[in-house]
Amino acid sequence: MTLHQQADIVVLGSFMTDVVSYVSHLPRVGETLCGSKLAICCGGKGANQAVSATRLGANTAIIGKLGNDSFGKSYLDALKKEQIITDFVGLTSEALTGLAQIIVEDSGQNSIVIVPGANNYLTTQDVNNSKATFVKAKVMLSVLEIPRETVLTGLKLANELGVFTILNAAPAVENLEKDFYELADIFCVNETEAEMLIGQPVTNHDEALSAAHCLMGKGCKKHVLVTLGKHGALLLSRNDKDGFLDPVSVTAPEVKAIDTTGAGDCFLGALAYFLAYHPDFPLSKAVVNSCRVASKSVQKAGTQTSFPYKQELECDLFV
Repeated sequence: MTLHQQADIVVLGSFMTDVVSYVSHLPRVGETLCGSKLAICCGGKGANQAVSATRLGANTAIIGKLGNDSFGKSYLDALKKEQIITDFVGLTSEALTGLAQIIVEDSGQNSIVIVPGANNYLTTQDVNNSKATFVKAKVMLSVLEIPRETVLTGLKLANELGVFTILNAAPAVENLEKDFYELADIFCVNETEAEMLIGQPVTNHDEALSAAHCLMGKGCKKHVLVTLGKHGALLLSRNDKDGFLDPVSVTAPEVKAIDTTGAGDCFLGALAYFLAYHPDFPLSKAVVNSCRVASKSVQKAGTQTSFPYKQELECDLFV
């Protein structure tokens, strides 16, 4: 790779073509609804996080797999327009580009079904072939919308090279292998994902704290971050003496949500940016700032289309 293509943030993740229907309410079983609007746009947790970080000014690379179809080719063009490094984005004829069917109700809440498609064809060899992009990286973000063995390969490579790792364990799976907890510097889940991993409800900050301790017990080595949507986030960190620092409860700004789709990805992309470019910030401040960035995204419709650029945000976020 040439010097100008070297990334500070590496995203190992997924691409989805989002097909979004806007409705008055989420449909009940057997109900047919007439939607008010339809949108087709770029999505997928990995790509969303890469776009979020890049729009804040990060030099970001993504490793992933698109289908060798019209959706995949147009998606690749969109990534390049965002100035995301795509050296290690492959096209496969084995499957179509991943698809997400999203229903958004008037309150801004959503329901999502994904068909991974080409994402399932991202291999451990693809990750090993991308080692050059990790060499000078500061942060690696990864998600579970790609094969788990591929994610583990990326986490191990990042650990070997001293790259700070964030694992967004989404979509959550039961009986997640212990290596995922042990290899992530920040293990991040939302309420639903935390509940699936620990088998207990997570509906408020107290339950989020209990969940964070349970996740620590599964082997998390440094930080557990539980995002709580409009209620903010909870951060639990280990200290240097095999105990825990006081948990940090972060309140999200109160805003009128139009569409919450992708807000968690916007948050994580922003978090990677603050960790890479403002290493002097305490982690708690990076989490607070990331919540503020994500709060901007829910005030617009769409996923990547709603993610803010740095110049649209308050200057105090960056000092």
